[in-house]
Amino acid sequence: MTANGDRPDEALTGEAAPPTANGELVFDAPWEGRAFGMARALCERGYFDWDEFRAELIDQISAWEASPECTEEYRYYDLFLAALTRIIEQKSLCQGPDLVMRELEFAARPHGHDH
Repeated sequence: MTANGDRPDEALTGEAAPPTANGELVFDAPWEGRAFGMARALCERGYFDWDEFRAELIDQISAWEASPECTEEYRYYDLFLAALTRIIEQKSLCQGPDLVMRELEFAARPHGHDH
C-alpha cells in the first residue's frame, strides 16, 4: 500500500504507468514480472514507500528522456529495474558487487523458475 492507501500497481499512473492491456500488467519477459514483484514485495514489507519508488522511477524516465539514448526504443522495465536498483542501494538493502551477483544469479535461472 502507498501512503494514500493505493495498491502499488494502482499508484503507477501518469508518467510512471507500466504497460497494460485490458487493465492487466504486461510483461514481455519473465525478469520484468520478477522485478515488479520484487519492488512490490519490498514496499509491502516496509523497506521503502511506494511513492518514494515512483519518484525514483520518474527520475529514471526523465533522465532517459534527457539523454542521447532517448533515440533508442523506450523500454519501461529497463528503467523500472534501474529505479529498483537505485532505491535498493539507497536503502542499503544490497550494495554494488552483491547486487550484481544477485542480478546474475536471477538472470541465470531457467524460464519458469520464478521463485
